[in-house]
Amino acid sequence: MIVVDATGLVLGRLASVTAKSLLAGEEINIVNAEKALITGERNAIFADYGQTRARGHKERGPYFPRRPEMIMKRTVRGMLPYKMRRGRDAFSRLKIYVGVPREFKGLEFQQPEGAKMRTASNNKYIELGALSKRLGANF
Repeated sequence: MIVVDATGLVLGRLASVTAKSLLAGEEINIVNAEKALITGERNAIFADYGQTRARGHKERGPYFPRRPEMIMKRTVRGMLPYKMRRGRDAFSRLKIYVGVPREFKGLEFQQPEGAKMRTASNNKYIELGALSKRLGANF
């Protein structure tokens, strides 16, 4: 079992690294999902995710989540062959949490090198928690 701390990691890169590990048979728990980063212009990110969210709703059309752990789970799912058995099995080995649950207190967390932000001077990013609050999530 691998416990990953998403603080300061780029969402897409973290999802890619996680998907590869899940397909290899690892069980992965991600904590602090709300502190993952989405790179790009702030207004463009809000517009893109807002458009995606407005495209459908629960009764009809594609459902897109608001909560940070569900957005991250949906991002990882997009990088898995989730319509095939091995993709569904891999997806079932993924658990994502907002904050740090009691059972993981005191454990050492990993941060994959491939998921870290490449340039420290890049100030064009937002946290996943800020996006979720903008979409209307309460967490």
